[in-house]
Amino acid sequence: MVQKIIAACDGASKGNPGPAAWAWVIGGADGSVDRWEAGPLGRATNNVAELTALERLLETLDPAVPAEVRMDSQYAMKAVTTWLPGWRRKGWKTAAGTPVANKDLVVRIDALLTGRDVDFVYVPAHQVDGDPLNDAADRAASHSARTQEPLGSATGAPLPPPEPSTRASAPRTRAFAPRASAGSVGSAGPSGSSSARSEASSARRSRPNGGTLKARFSGRCRCGKAYDKGETIAKNTDGWGHPTCV
Repeated sequence: MVQKIIAACDGASKGNPGPAAWAWVIGGADGSVDRWEAGPLGRATNNVAELTALERLLETLDPAVPAEVRMDSQYAMKAVTTWLPGWRRKGWKTAAGTPVANKDLVVRIDALLTGRDVDFVYVPAHQVDGDPLNDAADRAASHSARTQEPLGSATGAPLPPPEPSTRASAPRTRAFAPRASAGSVGSAGPSGSSSARSEASSARRSRPNGGTLKARFSGRCRCGKAYDKGETIAKNTDGWGHPTCV
């Protein structure tokens, strides 16, 4: 029986758009990090970084071996599992008839997934007791985004340390969302923090409808990724977050 590969991928953008990078991590038999790689993207959005991370991971994995891919980006997961079939049928147009964002990456990922056995698993981002492979990918992507330098286990480089400002407390009991095949997506989603609610309340008092502003507190976007104090954010139906995720 062929052993399933357990892997994770993540993207980071410091500013969204801003200095960005991608990263992937492949786990060993004992659940520890076996191999990893990260690379810079120059200036890009978080969504581009997330999709690029998945593309690079799929290019690395043996297509003949089943794989489980853990991700903290609901956008990237839904793009390739829920929305992609409809986009393909409509000639790479959305339901509204507009061109699909990041089409080149989505089409490339679609081709890489064809004929492969890949399960996607959503894992919450930036949790103290979260998934170790996703955490490693997040750390690698964030470091490469800041430095705009490639790094990885092939060069003997150690994994970058965590960024304390992006870690959030989590219950001691760890639970992952239901697995999703390449044609579906898990139902778990990000939840707002008290600082994000305070951000929204403050913004409503100081700013009219629409537009963007600088975050007065760090918080979490609807896509599951954190934003930092001072970062540009915009209002969405779930609160506040990255402008590209509205």
